[in-house]
Amino acid sequence: LPTRAGSSLEPEERSMEPQAEPEEEVPITAAPGPAGCQLFGYVGIEAVLDQMKIKTMKTGFEFNIMVVGQSGLGKSTMVNTLFKSKVSRKASQPGQEERIPKTVQLQSITHVIEEKGVKMKLTVTDTPGFGDQINNENCWDPIIKYINEQYERYLREEILITRKRKIPDTRVHGCVYFIPPTGHWLRPLDLEFMRRLSKIVNVVPVIAKADTLTLEERAEFKQQIQEDLKTHAISVYPQEDFDQDPDDRVLNNRIREKIPFAVVGADQEHQVNGKRVLGRKTKWGIIEVENPTHCEFPLLQDLLIRSHLQDLKDITHNVHYESYRVRRLNESSRP
Repeated sequence: LPTRAGSSLEPEERSMEPQAEPEEEVPITAAPGPAGCQLFGYVGIEAVLDQMKIKTMKTGFEFNIMVVGQSGLGKSTMVNTLFKSKVSRKASQPGQEERIPKTVQLQSITHVIEEKGVKMKLTVTDTPGFGDQINNENCWDPIIKYINEQYERYLREEILITRKRKIPDTRVHGCVYFIPPTGHWLRPLDLEFMRRLSKIVNVVPVIAKADTLTLEERAEFKQQIQEDLKTHAISVYPQEDFDQDPDDRVLNNRIREKIPFAVVGADQEHQVNGKRVLGRKTKWGIIEVENPTHCEFPLLQDLLIRSHLQDLKDITHNVHYESYRVRRLNESSRP
């Protein structure tokens, strides 16, 4: 009987082995190709875009921008022009005499801007006193400290056991650096600031008050700045290393050819050909800040708001904050 039972079990085991072979061949139906992904009816996957839009409109989103440069370069005016509202620190403190501080002081103002039902919590950080002293050695230290403090604040909230469902985001998503319109080359202060800050934040350089330069001077100055940035290996936004999609690379290459943007800011409207436009009135005419033939302010506005705002936030979170998080966790794990 044992031999018969053993002999009867052997064919059963052999009969089970061939049944496993067809299961291995099943993935043939999952071969890549559009034929295996075609739908024979409406599913409603596209509705997730509407869901995301409705959720964003209800909760809103945060965007934090920093402006850095010497006093008198039109930083506050430029911010007001970007968002077409009084969001600069000057607007919130009317009637007060502005004095140049002896050291770099950082001032942040938060506003809630709403457009077509979409709410944006905008935080503008100004840096009065930067580059205004005779000795500007290490004047970027308070700015670096502030940016790292925002990363540290986010990290502390993130590693809590019971953390908030939505962590308040005070991290600086973009830093607009105002270059004086000298028309010659970048100063050592400009080079050292962008070299240090570009490693921890998205730096967007602009030529301030570009209407003080002729078109020839503007083109030469821009070319000289691009050469200086390349010589000193300074990677400003949009960084070439972070281009993932070929289409994004083509778009960003066009932007990199124009950087730094030669901009003109104005928060007052004027009448031009029967239309109200933002501009600066001079004896020989009106400089329209939103006219691409007059200045490159529209390119800056498109970059910061209309085309790359989410990308600025993504790179801040996935690259700059991530490198800070890894460094801090490595430090804390050391004995």
